[in-house]
Amino acid sequence: MFCFILAYSTIAASLLYRGLQIGDNLDDSRPNSPVAHDRPLIVDRNGEQLAVNIPARSAYLDASDVLDIDETIERLQEAFPDIDYAGLRKRLAARRGFVWVERQLSPAQAAKIHDLGIPGLKLASQTKRFYPAGNLFAHVVGFVDIDNRGLAGMEKYIDQKLSLGEAAMAVAAREDEAPPGVVQLSLDRRVQFAVYDELSKAVKKFKAKGAAGLVLDVTTGEILALVSLPDFDPNLPAQGDGPERVNRMTVGVYEMGSTFKALTTAMAVDSARFTTDTLVDARQPLVFGGSTIRDFQGKARMLTVAEAFIYSSNIAMARMAMALGAEAQKDFLRKLGQFTRLRTELPENAQPLVPDRWTTVTSATVAFGHGIAVAPLQAAMAVAGLVNGGTLIAPTFVKGSETEARTLQRNVVKDSSSAALRYLMQLNAIKGSAKRAAIEGYDIGGKTGSAEKVINGRYAEGRLLTSFMGIVPADEPKYLFLTMLDEPQALPETAGYATSGWNAVPVTRSIMIRSLPTLGLFPDTGMGGTTIPQPD
Repeated sequence: MFCFILAYSTIAASLLYRGLQIGDNLDDSRPNSPVAHDRPLIVDRNGEQLAVNIPARSAYLDASDVLDIDETIERLQEAFPDIDYAGLRKRLAARRGFVWVERQLSPAQAAKIHDLGIPGLKLASQTKRFYPAGNLFAHVVGFVDIDNRGLAGMEKYIDQKLSLGEAAMAVAAREDEAPPGVVQLSLDRRVQFAVYDELSKAVKKFKAKGAAGLVLDVTTGEILALVSLPDFDPNLPAQGDGPERVNRMTVGVYEMGSTFKALTTAMAVDSARFTTDTLVDARQPLVFGGSTIRDFQGKARMLTVAEAFIYSSNIAMARMAMALGAEAQKDFLRKLGQFTRLRTELPENAQPLVPDRWTTVTSATVAFGHGIAVAPLQAAMAVAGLVNGGTLIAPTFVKGSETEARTLQRNVVKDSSSAALRYLMQLNAIKGSAKRAAIEGYDIGGKTGSAEKVINGRYAEGRLLTSFMGIVPADEPKYLFLTMLDEPQALPETAGYATSGWNAVPVTRSIMIRSLPTLGLFPDTGMGGTTIPQPD
């Protein structure tokens, strides 16, 4: 009698103890326990959290402890009817260790699992990746799978290139714990939101299919903001499926249109065969067989290089490129990184589409941004190198990344050529197609671009990709702003036009107004904003 009482008392005490301790001892302690590792925090340049770890619980069955498979399945179905029970039954029948039942449960679901009291049904403590900013940084930060493996963006970069220890660009320690590390991005959440908000409003206003925006520090290559719309919520990564949700800045390749004229003009001036005052014949369209190159708003006269830039003359740009020759043009674009895939920390990137044969017609069309398609970030890198004095710097998404190590080419143009391009971009914001970018108290420069999209190998009339690259301050640039709109529609207030000067330019102006004070650039109330010194 005494032995029986002792035995059952021991069993009762053991069950009571396990019940009380269940909240603190949910992990299966065996080596094969499915417990995912923690990932480093991802923060913006000011320490704002963009990707964090939160505790989560997952339910699994230990097949060796399951007494009756059918009864187990029936009881689980009552509580969780949406689980794939056919697959679960098959895995249990194989009797192979643990079998997942449901991953990353809510606290209420975990409590329900515990209360079922099914033999072999256990809970494992894990961590779940959470993105507090939702859609805001989706294309840069990326996302992970259910096992915390990076699938896109910086999350994938961390897994591909760095161990957890090496990924700690800055290590944060708190009194209660020391996390594995913190990856600090170059992005600024405040600037990112300004770009995101203005682009979202622009897509709605102009009924565009999509949009993209970028803010780049031309002196360091650090990216302060990058937005691509449509986007997705990285907390629900399945939303990211579909070609329309790719990162338009790094994965999409586009004919950049007239923004490419900044490269052609810099090439011409740097050759010493042209100055800003050199006359170029734009009196007649250029005819190549069955193709004709015309100006959108032609002046039908001789134009100076400066006029060709602010009037965005296709004819003049083509003539300058042809005068220099195909080999010189190819060498210049290759030096600016336009012929090879641009690689940054983001795994998602695309190879530019470069013509196989470089004929005279090719030189003419590439001169004004047709016939060659590049990633917008790639084009922005080139313009940044042309206006910062001639240093081509690979863009980065990591704050404090060594600039010297990312310098791809020095002296891509002479100082005088860089000054001339800055002058022309500033002139364009005063007299040319970028007039709507003007902001009182700021020295703005820029170049517009409106290119017909190539669809099924043919240019689609009326379906435009509009873009604008703006630099601030124009005389000594610190930041480059790039805005793109995909198929914006003409409105009554745009006088029936859908070109860049009527949409991408004013959108960029709004982004600048919101971002520049945040970046430490305040308006000079004494600036008239109407006169600029011409470079020597």
